[in-house]
Amino acid sequence: MTDNVPDSTPGFAQDTASVREATDRLLVDVGKLDDEAIGEPSLLPDWTRGHLLAHVARNADALVNLLTWARTGIRTPMYASAEARNADIAEGADRPLAVHLDDLRSSAERFDAAAAALPPTRRQYELEMRNGVLERAARLPFRRLTEVELHRIDLGVGYGIEQLPTAFVDAALAFLTGKKFAGHVDVPAVELRTPDGRRWRTGRTEHTGRVTEDAGDVPYLVVSGAPAELVGWLTGRAKGTGLDTRGGPLPALPPL
Repeated sequence: MTDNVPDSTPGFAQDTASVREATDRLLVDVGKLDDEAIGEPSLLPDWTRGHLLAHVARNADALVNLLTWARTGIRTPMYASAEARNADIAEGADRPLAVHLDDLRSSAERFDAAAAALPPTRRQYELEMRNGVLERAARLPFRRLTEVELHRIDLGVGYGIEQLPTAFVDAALAFLTGKKFAGHVDVPAVELRTPDGRRWRTGRTEHTGRVTEDAGDVPYLVVSGAPAELVGWLTGRAKGTGLDTRGGPLPALPPL
């Protein structure tokens, strides 16, 4: 693991600030609910809003564990185990709204403090996230931002993909087509295109058997549309009805 090298990754401080701002917006939305609404289904299968909020809070603490690992060099896993993670979410789901709000605020403060305590020379430290995924400490604020933004959508309180901040959408497209889905055996070879001319390629590298007319000899299925629509489809938060594949169906994608 990389240790004590200068931070060459831009955006750590900005992403941390964006996490604070996104969390404040989430708290405003959650504060409009009541105890009954907390027990209603979220947009995620089998989870109430209470499950979702408990997960968001515990994710903050899990990322604090990783930031502490990066700072000290002492291995601290995100969660004690998958079973412990699931148990914490289930146990916290049925709490009153006021308790959820306090938990969201206090866990967010712990994350912010842990990020502020990480020296720039430790930001390139490589860590093992849940499910064995490797990530640099420099990317943890963006990982947290993704959790907050996407799960705000999942609450089903009127926040949609079209309201995602532009800077987040652009960063999410780079992340999803790069680290998340590039070379993924369960993701077809696709080229994403936006109206402003930007393009991203991701998924498998072999020929899909479906190439749009304007793709020439490129062995990729071309999917075109607005950046937020692409992020919605890639993350499973939208069906992609506004995307263009020249008449063909959108390919299925694995869950995040």
